[in-house]
Amino acid sequence: MDAHDRILILDFGSQYTQLIARRVREERVYSEIHPPDRDLEWIRAWRPTGIILSGGPASVYGKEVPRVDAGVLELGVPVLGICYGMQWMAWACGGRVEPGRREYGRADLTVVEPDELFEGFEPGETTPIWCSHGDHVDAPPPGFRTLASTETLPVAAMRADDRPLFAVQFHPEVAHTPRGGELLSNFLFRVCGCRPTWTAGAFIDATVERIRERIGDATAICGLSGGVDSAVAAALVHRAIGDRLTCIFVDNGVLRKHERENVERTFRKHMGIRLVVADAADEFLAALEGVEDPEEKRRRIGHVFIDVFRRVAEAEGTGARFLVQGTLYPDVIESLSAGGPSDTIKTHHNVGGLPDDLPFELVEPLRELFKDEVRQVGRELGLPEEFIRRHPFPGPGLAIRVLGPVTRERLDVLRDADEIYLDEIQRAGLYDDIWQAFAVLLPVRSVGVMGDARTYEHVVALRAVTSRDGMTADWFPFPHDVLARISSRLINEVRGVNRVCYDVSSKPPATIEWE
Repeated sequence: MDAHDRILILDFGSQYTQLIARRVREERVYSEIHPPDRDLEWIRAWRPTGIILSGGPASVYGKEVPRVDAGVLELGVPVLGICYGMQWMAWACGGRVEPGRREYGRADLTVVEPDELFEGFEPGETTPIWCSHGDHVDAPPPGFRTLASTETLPVAAMRADDRPLFAVQFHPEVAHTPRGGELLSNFLFRVCGCRPTWTAGAFIDATVERIRERIGDATAICGLSGGVDSAVAAALVHRAIGDRLTCIFVDNGVLRKHERENVERTFRKHMGIRLVVADAADEFLAALEGVEDPEEKRRRIGHVFIDVFRRVAEAEGTGARFLVQGTLYPDVIESLSAGGPSDTIKTHHNVGGLPDDLPFELVEPLRELFKDEVRQVGRELGLPEEFIRRHPFPGPGLAIRVLGPVTRERLDVLRDADEIYLDEIQRAGLYDDIWQAFAVLLPVRSVGVMGDARTYEHVVALRAVTSRDGMTADWFPFPHDVLARISSRLINEVRGVNRVCYDVSSKPPATIEWE
């Protein structure tokens, strides 16, 4: 990525750190998240155009709290501290951080001095901001001056007089700070002098060249899932090495309705990629028999997939040295807590689950992209729009949307319900307004009355969320008539269902998937 200006984000554990990276990328500037314990030698070698210190839940006065080498403030590279990042900067520069005045929610920021960071603001202008902090800076450190304040924060923003060091006590990256995007843009372009060169086209050119150099004359295989991530990863590698790529699609028995046929049609006929299909539904369902724990479902599906994939690859005789995966940047951060002191919520099927003896070298061309960036790359590569627009689908498939034991009968119920649900969303013209929509089969049965007879049947829960990147999400407010149509069709057309519920939980505190 050396051809691009880039921003290094040091993560102190904020729930919003990935939003910072997304906002920077939206300005077409490359960014990466790393833990704060990177040493100065590593930071110099990374050659950041600018550095952002994220927020976090800790106090600078706590024990074993995250800190970065204070030498980062002497590199001559512009630094922006956010929330805890500001408190650490003030503490490291000899300032006083006051503990204990917790503030969470909206506040009104008054601009004291509209310098480069507040370019476009007027002196004395007031704008809404979002706060989430316990400690605060009462007075700027020596050599710093105040740029903005609130009713309760005498120093809500500050800068150094002799170095490009800036800090804000609020969160400019969240939507609740309406002009936060302007502040981040000012930091990127006016303070750091970044160029907006991070585009889908530039990414494709650089990535294809990098894949060619790495794979050379060897061959590669790719496990297709039917989702946009593996499709775009395969298209990138196919552009780089052509027919030396073989894609393997494993029918694991927990796919959506007609998934196998759609994948075969798209990849063989439309994209001209060599595709091998393996029917392994019996193996997967045998491994899942009686399993209720979602993590155990993931583990077993992963193990069987590797066994099937390895067997098919050997039978095809490709002699492949490389394995292509559609790993995304949030997968890496969320699954391995690679970005700093964050909790792992659940394991991801693309990260950390491969056996040590797998006889392939990994190629992960999307490892530095967020989902919306992957979609744009797919469009640039000419993938069919129906693939690009598809909602995310989990690697373990319907196995984690059938809550409780996974059986053929329960999978068939869920497949039919899911197809009707998505069909009605498409008919209503709402599909592109929703980040992800799916049905969940609950591990309970419900009493009902159908045709004057008592029934005791399955309960289906519906989930639909809006999101920018999948890291935070809100439930989608369906028009009542659309929900009524969906419910009516599910109960009337899916044998074995007599009750439908709609999930109105946001992320956080819930996750998007139920398991």
